[in-house]
Amino acid sequence: MKELLIIWMTLTAFCTQAVADNISFKASAPDVVAVGDQFRLSYTVTTQKIKDFRAPSIKGFDVLMGPSRSQQSSTQIVNGNITSTSSITYTFILMGTEAGEYSIPGASVMADGNQLVSNSVKIKVLPQEQGGSRGQTSGTARSSSGTTVSNQDLFITATASKTNVYEQEAFVLTYKIYTREPNLQLNSAKLPDFKGFHSQEIEMPANARWSQEHYNGRNYSTAVYRQFVLFPQQSGKLFIEPAQFQMTIGKAIQSDDPFEAFFNGGSNILEIRKNIVTPRISIDVHSLPANKPASFTGGVGEFSISSSINNEKLKTNDALTVKIVISGTGNLKLISSPEVKFPNDFEIYDPKTDHQVRLTRDGLTGNKIIECLAIPRHAGTYKIPAISFSYFDIRSRSYKTLHTEEYTVEVEKGAGNANQVIANFTNKEDLKVLGEDIRYIMQNEVSLKPKGHFFYGSMRYWLFYIIPSLGFVILFFAYRKQVIENANVAKMKTKKANKIATKRMKIAEKLLSDNKSEAFYDEVLKALWGYISDKLSIPVSLLSKDNIEEKLRNHGVDEKLIIEFLDTLDSCEFARFAPGDGNREAMDKAYSSSIDIISKMESSIKNNSEYFKL
Repeated sequence: MKELLIIWMTLTAFCTQAVADNISFKASAPDVVAVGDQFRLSYTVTTQKIKDFRAPSIKGFDVLMGPSRSQQSSTQIVNGNITSTSSITYTFILMGTEAGEYSIPGASVMADGNQLVSNSVKIKVLPQEQGGSRGQTSGTARSSSGTTVSNQDLFITATASKTNVYEQEAFVLTYKIYTREPNLQLNSAKLPDFKGFHSQEIEMPANARWSQEHYNGRNYSTAVYRQFVLFPQQSGKLFIEPAQFQMTIGKAIQSDDPFEAFFNGGSNILEIRKNIVTPRISIDVHSLPANKPASFTGGVGEFSISSSINNEKLKTNDALTVKIVISGTGNLKLISSPEVKFPNDFEIYDPKTDHQVRLTRDGLTGNKIIECLAIPRHAGTYKIPAISFSYFDIRSRSYKTLHTEEYTVEVEKGAGNANQVIANFTNKEDLKVLGEDIRYIMQNEVSLKPKGHFFYGSMRYWLFYIIPSLGFVILFFAYRKQVIENANVAKMKTKKANKIATKRMKIAEKLLSDNKSEAFYDEVLKALWGYISDKLSIPVSLLSKDNIEEKLRNHGVDEKLIIEFLDTLDSCEFARFAPGDGNREAMDKAYSSSIDIISKMESSIKNNSEYFKL
């Protein structure tokens, strides 16, 4: 009986814990607000069997209302399986009073008999905009009214993390968008070629991540456009030339027509094009100090070195591999391999290099792996001296020299001739026999021909002439056919344009069902731009709305259809780059309109092409 009681108590505790594990209690609030902004702080618990909700102490904010309680429940039937969810949310309305960064502790609640504590939230409060007063400004950036966009409402900065560096010292170049306009689209961007620098781009998310930032007394929506890690390759004053951007802004304007104002909600969308040029950046690059050690191989940063050997006892003609690993942060890929001094009796081969690195703001971080291979040709005891590696340390601004350990190798006489083996890469398994300098005299029987037998004029003689000639003719016609097919690449792309666009729209349909708005709009735009590029044979470098409009007119496409296609592009691009998440209704509309316009465009271009052929 006692054992059954223990089992029952264990199962009860397990079930209670399992229920508790399925219940979540989460706090949510915006990451950034401005002084004077009103915002929601919500605590949601995924059950309705709760009591004793205790809010935390909220410091740094005025509590305007709350906590208000609301209940939600839903039921779903999927493949005959019924799932129900319910939750209760406690909501506070807060207002930021002073600029700074604040942390609100978690709240607590009793849910299904278990004490739960929510996560804490961190909120950054931006200063109030200059010239504004509490209650008159909004945390979201607002643009000025009118039909123009000022340089204060939309601009792009180019900033270097360092402007005084040494040769090969890494620094980050960032292009960042600042906007107070909610609807904008990037049409084109022309970046400089970074002359005098070795550049590597930092991988960015596929879609821009927008956040709020206080800059020069005003609040902006900001997003990082591109980031590069640059390594100066020469000393002196180097310049990063201006980047050029073209953007389209959609601004709501009041309509003077009373009927139009009634049906359009009192405003229309005006498209404004704006060219933005970033300032030129000057970088002062200092030469590395003159007292370079003999073992300096170009490394600039912070590094360490280690080494290992595959075998300290081996036989002649066996492969010996010394593995060197340079670890750290800096210009890892630009470092030359340090020298390994093998004994004179060793046959030495070119080192094999591998990089296991990732790009960071301080340069390349990771490992440079060098495998040096040599083959001992004679027996004996040999020493491989310690490897010296020198680099320029950024922190101390001086050269540092590191050493690996010294190795003693015992080589025994092996089987075979030293001249029979040559190495391919780095392991014993990679050794291949290529040949021997001297072979023994052949002692097997020799096949002799009768006197008077000649090769000249025989069947084999003529076949030696005919077969290569036929082969040449076949290769000539095959090559000619390939050249003709390559010349029709544009024609093939035109034929397959609709098929490729349909595949991309199927991907977009899946993203639509998953409600991934940013990836959805990105795939729809690829389908639209890619279709028109292939169909009209427009190179990607020349792909613009003006060129598309001109080409479509040349193909005899109806003006209304051209406008409909360009409007579909604009609406998708606005939705893609606009801050905030897209709604499902807009995504459905974008999907159906894109499918429809591609179908119409395919039919129109095909009919007009057949007409012109006639």
